[in-house]
Amino acid sequence: MRILCIEDDTELLEYVTKGLIEMGHTVDAATNGTDGLYLATSEKYDVILVDRMLPGVDGLTIIKTIRGAENLTPVLIFSALGEVDDRVKGLRVGGDDYLVKPFAFSELIARIEALNRRNRPAVEKETTLSAKDIQLNLLTRKLSREDIEIPIQTTEFKLLEYLLRHKGQIVTRTMLLEYVWDYHFDPQTNVIDVHISHLRQKINKESPQYLIKTVRGAGYIIEDS
Repeated sequence: MRILCIEDDTELLEYVTKGLIEMGHTVDAATNGTDGLYLATSEKYDVILVDRMLPGVDGLTIIKTIRGAENLTPVLIFSALGEVDDRVKGLRVGGDDYLVKPFAFSELIARIEALNRRNRPAVEKETTLSAKDIQLNLLTRKLSREDIEIPIQTTEFKLLEYLLRHKGQIVTRTMLLEYVWDYHFDPQTNVIDVHISHLRQKINKESPQYLIKTVRGAGYIIEDS
C-alpha cells in the first residue's frame, strides 16, 4: 500500500514510518498540516494517517478539505484527544477510524488493513483508464488507441498506468521511480527517459496526436483535453 502519514511528533512519525516500510509499504511523511494537505490533495494514496492537532493546518481541516474535493481515500485519525466527543467530531468530518495515543503498532496495522479491505470493492470497479483516444484495460492489461491494440511490456504498462491515474497533473521523475521501479532515490539513470521514449513510439505509431508531454525541469504530463 501507499500510505501518507501526517504527524508533528517526529519521534512517533519516524517509528510509524520505519515500521510500515519494513512491512513493505511505501510511505510519504509530513510533519505539519500544510505539507500534509498538499500531499493529500496532489498524490494518490491507499490510506491516509493524520494527527488531529497539527501546526499550520489541523487534522480535521485536512479531512474536510479532501472530502470536499470528493477524495474518498480512507483516513485514520490518531490523537491524544480520546474523549467520546473528540472521536465523534473526527468521524463526522469524514474520518473513517480513530485511534487514541499511545497505541500499539500492531493495532495500527490491523486498523490500516481493515480500512484497505473496506475500500477495495470501490477500487476494483475501475477497470479501464483512458485519455483522449487511448484506453488501458487494467484487467486484460491491454493498451489500445482508436480501437487498435498496441503491444506493451510490463514496465511500460505500470508507467502508463501511473501517468493515466494522474492525467492533468505533472508527474515527476521521483514519483515514477518510486511507483514503477520502487526506488526511493534518484540513481542518476536515464531509465525513465528510455522507457518514455519507447512508450511514445508505440503510442504515436498509430496516431500523430502526441499524448505524453515533457514538462521541462519538472516531469511528464498526460493532458485529456
